[in-house]
Amino acid sequence: MDKKPTEKRSDYGPHQFPDRLGFSLWEFDRALKQGLIPPADIDGQRWSAAVVESVAARADEIRAATGNLPDMGATRAAALLEQRFGIPVASEVLIELDRVGLIERVGSYKGHPLYDGHALEHFTDQAALEKARHNGRLLDRTAAAKHLGIRPSDFDHLTKSKWLRPTTYVHSGWQRRRDDPCVPLYRLGDLEILLVHPAIDWDEIRATPKGRPSALAKLPKAQ
Repeated sequence: MDKKPTEKRSDYGPHQFPDRLGFSLWEFDRALKQGLIPPADIDGQRWSAAVVESVAARADEIRAATGNLPDMGATRAAALLEQRFGIPVASEVLIELDRVGLIERVGSYKGHPLYDGHALEHFTDQAALEKARHNGRLLDRTAAAKHLGIRPSDFDHLTKSKWLRPTTYVHSGWQRRRDDPCVPLYRLGDLEILLVHPAIDWDEIRATPKGRPSALAKLPKAQ
């Protein structure tokens, strides 16, 4: 819902200015970042009435340019995409959409990433979303090793040699929420790149008997 503009003043602070325009704080902040509103002209902290009134005259134009969706967390963004496209969308898909530059991470709130509401509002590419759903699927160590068809001990050589790096970390079942997450998750797209890498003989690795050293132990460290 649009806010009602407030009365005129001689100068305005960072809360009074958006109130004068009838903008939410997120609309004001986005317009400021996009250069649609000039920087503060009084001590770098406040805006003169002349600047504010010139911006107020363009308020409708600025509001249209900033869009209708605020920046939001992955869970809310995924739910919006799910509703728009009618397909399941996990929150982890936003990590992949950020990775490929389609809906970028623009900040954080209480330690959780926020994604670009403007980009989200205008995102209509279902093929790109389907690709992100596949490539961006996140697997733990056990599931990732199973996907590659190898032993978890083989998989550990891929991570120790930096041929495979975690995409993110999550909390384990026994961790306190205030602790840093410690369980690494791996991107499916990265696993599938390794599956076609010419330097790795997957048949040899999968044929290694239990208790025998892994051929992956010979991999050189990735740069």
